Amino acid sequence: MSIPTRTLGSATNGTALTTSALGLGCMGMSAFYGATSAPGSDDERESLATLDRALELGVTLLDTAEMYGPFTNEELVAKALVGRRDHIVLATKFGISGNGGGRQFDASPTTVRRSVDGSLHRLGTDHIDLYYLHRVDPTTPIEETVGAMAELVTAGKVRHLGLSEVNADTLRRAQAVHPITAVQSEYSLWTRDVEQVLPTMRELGVGLVAYSPLGRGFLTGRLRVDELAAGDFRRVNPRFVGDAVAANQAIVDEVRRLAQDRGVTPAQLALAWVLAQGPDVVPIPGTRHVARVEENVGSLAVTLTAAELTTLTALADQVRGDRYPDMSAVHR
Repeated sequence: MSIPTRTLGSATNGTALTTSALGLGCMGMSAFYGATSAPGSDDERESLATLDRALELGVTLLDTAEMYGPFTNEELVAKALVGRRDHIVLATKFGISGNGGGRQFDASPTTVRRSVDGSLHRLGTDHIDLYYLHRVDPTTPIEETVGAMAELVTAGKVRHLGLSEVNADTLRRAQAVHPITAVQSEYSLWTRDVEQVLPTMRELGVGLVAYSPLGRGFLTGRLRVDELAAGDFRRVNPRFVGDAVAANQAIVDEVRRLAQDRGVTPAQLALAWVLAQGPDVVPIPGTRHVARVEENVGSLAVTLTAAELTTLTALADQVRGDRYPDMSAVHR
């Protein structure tokens, strides 16, 4: 099946990368959202079925990272690559180790070289289409990190470079070393911080890959905080607790009302808003369920009116609570 495509990067500086207009974020299959896809488990079978269905529908961009699991998500995605690697735009990331409050950021040149070889082995491939620095390492100048990443392009291990959650200054410094194809940042009606960086990205010809475009599930209208699994990190996310969750529920209620008026689901409406922010924006909603992939792909057929865009955009100003506890490391 064919679905619309979008281009990340720019042909002018040789960074153009064509992907499906909507990708699939694979993190939740292996980390952070409760039960994970252990080898041989029902969860793994469901995740693999979801990956298969996404590819059948024409989704080409699969997003993973070495720290998801850690490592197990790349191994899971590898199973979906067999026999169809050439039709997939494979993205993975390096630079974070540990979980929760124990996270460490390491983007030294030594780590760059070691990490890419580990990812290539786990993914069972000889190249990565889009290789991201997962978070900026405050102890390593971005020039050193990107310089080491550029060596991977020369070696043929990586085809395009990306950064995640960076500010405009860091992006400019990185771009001066090697052209950057995409920045991956959280972006949705729930979170619009990256709009501060978008003008610089567009000036430099850098695309945006929007993760958590459904507000970590909240914008679907189906999520109930009291039903989240014990290991689900959203239980401690400031937006899902206390007074904030009630205030944010009112936003979801309005999204649901607008979606009902359009005859679409809240998730499709929320994704349509992200898609409408520009042809250089590619959302990567995550799921482990076949039905959700089908629903998300359906958002590509939803075109919002100017009035709907204005109404939805205004809702974002009402969001309560920080994104999540470790955001001190973001946008450095």
